[in-house]
Amino acid sequence: MLKRLLIGLYSGLLAAVLPACDSVNLEKIRPGRTTMQEVHQIMGPPTTEWLDNDGTTTWEYPRTPNGIVNYMIDFGPDKIVREVRQILTEENFANVREGMTREQIRRLLGKPAHEFYFSLKKEHVWDWKTKEEAGYTHFFNVHFDESGHVVRTSTNFVAVSGG
Repeated sequence: MLKRLLIGLYSGLLAAVLPACDSVNLEKIRPGRTTMQEVHQIMGPPTTEWLDNDGTTTWEYPRTPNGIVNYMIDFGPDKIVREVRQILTEENFANVREGMTREQIRRLLGKPAHEFYFSLKKEHVWDWKTKEEAGYTHFFNVHFDESGHVVRTSTNFVAVSGG
């Protein structure tokens, strides 16, 4: 019982502290001025790094499964920050289209909070937590066929358990 209580307290503390750390750290990053090396010192290593043909680089900093944000930091060929983006937005959710690949969705929304496979439907589903309000956690879901292409999206909510 004590172990369960401590795990619950630790999880709650971690969920509260991470966003606070992000807000402090993100304030230190200045587009047009902050270098890639400085971002690495401030934010740590990225979870994923994308290199584009034009010399730009994007670093991903997901805050899932507990958080409701995922960050992408874009660098120019000069290794200077161009933009810091919170990518779990209604606009990005609306850009998900049938036929997109897993890689395209990952670039658009970042690492999902959860990945599920439903064998009867032969469907993979990724989800992202979008908000917590009135005792419910809301999720945006992307459904993929077995070849890894989007077939549809959905939303759902789950009651937050009290313990």
